[in-house]
Amino acid sequence: MANWDDISFMRAALAQARLAYEAGEVPVGAVVVCDGRIVGRGHNLTERLSDITAHAEMQAITAAAATIGGKYLQDCTLYVTVEPCLMCAGAIAWAQVGRIVIGCDDPKRGYTSVCAREPFHPRATVTRGVLADDCRSLMQSFFRSRR
Repeated sequence: MANWDDISFMRAALAQARLAYEAGEVPVGAVVVCDGRIVGRGHNLTERLSDITAHAEMQAITAAAATIGGKYLQDCTLYVTVEPCLMCAGAIAWAQVGRIVIGCDDPKRGYTSVCAREPFHPRATVTRGVLADDCRSLMQSFFRSRR
């Protein structure tokens, strides 16, 4: 169930997604929160970096690990505007992110389209649908503008 913090931090992830949109990137944004503060931010940079692994979640996880000084994020929450792909889900699992909050589903490329079970750390919890309409609308607007 979403709470005020979930909505507030998902808005921060949406702000990252808008940066991606403005740069011509697929508008996905992510933030990592620990102890009530953002410790990592990211948005898609695949076009800018010519790197297919430069997804928002990867950027945010890398920044968070650098900020907290360790690779495991058990006490952190990842807010991401769109359901992670299988690659990012794997990184989230390896980083042992304690909680994942997802804006909208991605039925074409999201991890649930290829996984029979949650790929995250066994203790991780998942909350879905936080500001889903806003997240979905941004993605739809981006792809409509490309057609």
